[in-house]
Amino acid sequence: MTVDLQQFFQATDPSRTLAIDKPEDKKVYIDFSSVRGGDIIKRLKQKITVLKPNQPTCALFTGHIGCGKSTELLRLKKELEEAGFHVVYFESSEDLEMSDVDIADVLLSIARRIIQSLEEKEIPVEARGFKLLLEGVFKQILNSEIKSFSISLGIAHITAKARSDSLLREKLNQFLGPQKSDLLNAINRELIEPAIIKLKEQGEKGLVVIVDNLDRIDSRNKLWGRPQQEYLFVDQGEFLTRLNCHMIYTMPLALKFSNEYGNLTQRFIEDPKVLPMVPVRLQNGSIYEEGMTLLRQMILARAFPDLTEQERLNRITEIFDSLESLDRLCQVSGGHVRDLLRLLNEWIQEEMELPLSRQTLEIVICNCRNDTILPISDEEWKLLRQVRESKRVSDDEGYQKLIRSRFVFEYRNSGEFWFDINPILAEAKELQ
Repeated sequence: MTVDLQQFFQATDPSRTLAIDKPEDKKVYIDFSSVRGGDIIKRLKQKITVLKPNQPTCALFTGHIGCGKSTELLRLKKELEEAGFHVVYFESSEDLEMSDVDIADVLLSIARRIIQSLEEKEIPVEARGFKLLLEGVFKQILNSEIKSFSISLGIAHITAKARSDSLLREKLNQFLGPQKSDLLNAINRELIEPAIIKLKEQGEKGLVVIVDNLDRIDSRNKLWGRPQQEYLFVDQGEFLTRLNCHMIYTMPLALKFSNEYGNLTQRFIEDPKVLPMVPVRLQNGSIYEEGMTLLRQMILARAFPDLTEQERLNRITEIFDSLESLDRLCQVSGGHVRDLLRLLNEWIQEEMELPLSRQTLEIVICNCRNDTILPISDEEWKLLRQVRESKRVSDDEGYQKLIRSRFVFEYRNSGEFWFDINPILAEAKELQ
C-alpha cells in the first residue's frame, strides 16, 4: 500500500502531542531515553511509587519548548495510573495568562483541576473554608454575590475573567496575595488531604498532580522589576513545594542558567530534571548513529506505524528520494523533535508529492535559516561562535536569551553534557 500524502502530513503535525495511552499514538512513540542521558520519567516514577509513595514530593521538569516534555509527562501519567495512583494532568496555559502569572493564580488553577478530577470520580468536595474564600473574591473583586455554586465552576469563572482582564488580575492578586498562606492551607486541609483518604478508600495509592506548560511563562519583568520566572519559581517557590501530594511542574529552561539557580534549588531541594535534545552529533562533532537511528524511526513510524523497524527502513524511498535526504533533515533539526516535524511539514507542503526531494529540502532549510537569523544581534553572533568552540554556556543573560530563543541546544549522553548551536544556523555566513 502506498503512503497517502495527506495522512502523512497530518501524522507529522508538529503541534500534536502524543498520548501513549491511545493505541494509535503508542505505535509511533519512540523512546529516546537511551540517548538522552537516562530515563528521567522512570526516575520520577520510582520516586513516587517506590521511595515515597505516602509522602508529598515535588519535582521540576524542564527542557526546550518542543523537545517532547508533554509527551513524556503523559507517558508518566499512564505509568503512574497503572501503578495505582490517581493522576491529575493539565496544561496551565489553558487557565493562566502566561505573560502575567502570580502564585495565587497557580494555586487556584491546581485546586480547580483537582476538584474537577474528583468530581469525575464522584468524590464529593466540601471545602467550606475554601468556598468562603472564593465567595470573598466574588463579592469584593467581581462585585457579585453567589450563595450556591460549584467550587470548580466558581474558580473557572474567576480565572476566565482574570485571564482576559489585566486590571482584574491585579485586583485578584492584591486580594489573594496577603491570604496565600490561608489559600494554601485550605487547599491542603480541605481538598488534598481528604481527597487522598477517599482515593485510598477506593483502592488508589495516592494523588499526583502534573502541571504542564509553566515553562512557557514569559521572561518579562513584573511591575517591580523582578523577572516573572524568578518571581514564581524562586520567590514563591516555597508555596509550590508545600502542597501535600505528589507535584510535578514544568519550569523554564533559562532558570538553570540564572544567577538565582542556587536559590531555586534551595527552595525545591532536588535539581530540576532536564530533558535534553536527541544528540545527532557527539561533543567532538562526529555523527552519533544511535541518535540518528531513533530520529529516522520517529519519522518513518508516522508513515508506516504497523511495520517493524527494518520494514520501515526498506521503504524509505517511498517517502524520501534517498536515505541521505532523511539524514539531512534529522541533522539540521539538531535533535529537536518539534523542529524536525516542523521542517518536515513545510517540506511536504512545498513539494506536495512523494517521494520528497533533497532539492526542495534545501529550499526549506534556507528559508528557515533566513527567518531564524533575523533577530540575532552582532553580540549574539559573537556568543554563538563561543558556544560552537567551547560547547559551554554561562549564567550570562546573553546566553539565557540564546537558550530561550532555541539558538543553542543542550545535549546529554553517557554521563556527559554539552551545548551546541542550533544546526539550522551552522551554515549562516555570520558563523563562517
